[in-house]
Amino acid sequence: MAFHLERQKTTSTPYILIDEEKGYMKISGRSFNENVMEFFSEINDWLDSYLDTDFGIFTFDCIMDYLNSSTVKVFSSLLAKMDNHVSDRKKIIINWITSSYNEIVIECGEDMREDVKNLTFNIVINEE
Repeated sequence: MAFHLERQKTTSTPYILIDEEKGYMKISGRSFNENVMEFFSEINDWLDSYLDTDFGIFTFDCIMDYLNSSTVKVFSSLLAKMDNHVSDRKKIIINWITSSYNEIVIECGEDMREDVKNLTFNIVINEE
């Protein structure tokens, strides 16, 4: 049975959707809760096992309004893990989606894109 996780956002945690059957993960909203590592631990554990499968294509839509430095570290770790699993048979697409006015999130995405070599990393700017 394919893993499926959906968590609604709170004032300090983002919305999470993982649909393993579709090879899709979405994280959106704001992330500045006190224990970021604990919050993302289930996602991290799932990703460890998922990346070892023959998934073909995996898409991660990241639509953040705000993320604190602890969240940036978690995301950097997740992206590095994904970057190490790209191969001829495995493609991973990152869509870093934000608004044109959110310069901090745009810069964060640009920095993360520079740190990965194998991911297809798209920075998508919504004109709102």
